[in-house]
Amino acid sequence: MTTKILSGVLAAAMSLGAGAALAEYPEKPVNFIVPWPPGDLEDVLTRMIAEDFQAEYGVPAAVVNKPGGGGGPFPGAIEVANAPADGYTIGSFVIGVPVVGHQIGIPDLTPEKFDPLGIFLTYPFVIATSGDAPYSNVEELAAYAKENDVALGHFGDPLTPTQVTKAMAVNAGFEWGSDAAFDALDCNTLASGDADVINTTLQLILPCLDTVKVLVAITDERISLVPDAPTIGELDPSLNIALWNGLFVTKDTPQDVRDKIIAVASKTVMSERAQAVAAETGALVYWQDAEASAARVAADIETVARIGELLE
Repeated sequence: MTTKILSGVLAAAMSLGAGAALAEYPEKPVNFIVPWPPGDLEDVLTRMIAEDFQAEYGVPAAVVNKPGGGGGPFPGAIEVANAPADGYTIGSFVIGVPVVGHQIGIPDLTPEKFDPLGIFLTYPFVIATSGDAPYSNVEELAAYAKENDVALGHFGDPLTPTQVTKAMAVNAGFEWGSDAAFDALDCNTLASGDADVINTTLQLILPCLDTVKVLVAITDERISLVPDAPTIGELDPSLNIALWNGLFVTKDTPQDVRDKIIAVASKTVMSERAQAVAAETGALVYWQDAEASAARVAADIETVARIGELLE
């Protein structure tokens, strides 16, 4: 065999080998596990990612909702933790799963089981009150609450925004007169007087935004729809945290598999249709890479511990 022919054969073989390697993942259906019911922001955006993943790689990609346990035990996360580390089961997780899941006595999540691929969403959580309330910022709220009972409404004590709201009061030197969890926190909650201040998502009060005051945004950056509301980090750097959502895989997942998921997801969340969701709801939709996301998780673990000490 001549040198030229041999070189050609070797080149062809290498080309075929490279093609086979690229085809190794994905070869079968991929599931994105969302540990919440369908319809919320993380579900909508994860479905966009799954659609683009399927279009890009030609394999079925589905979002599987596994709700249950807002403060644990996170059954959806447990499914991801117990799945093979092959990239066919991907978690779309809020902050609570990677930050506190391994710290609250859930054996399947202990020790830490997940690595971030990227964080892509910050929910537009806000602290809001009615437009005629006798306070327009946290300083005025604190002064008023020292002399009057102020009722706080929230979605549940274990949730990060609720914890932040209570810790904010501690650091500002006041106590809530009462607090209660609600299934819905919207314009009617304030109008009816069921709560004086609510910790809720901006989209739930959009219909009455001109008749409410947004005191604080529990977000990374100011929300475009309420740009005058400071972030919690601006008011109190020690409480700089937000309710975010990201994609996670188990720690032994190969890097080439991670890279293929990241390639699609990072493009999807910056697409026009994903950014339209951000514009409509006030959510922050972006792509924070794996390294920055891991650093964020580590920082948030410290912040959550600090909040826990304040609320003991």
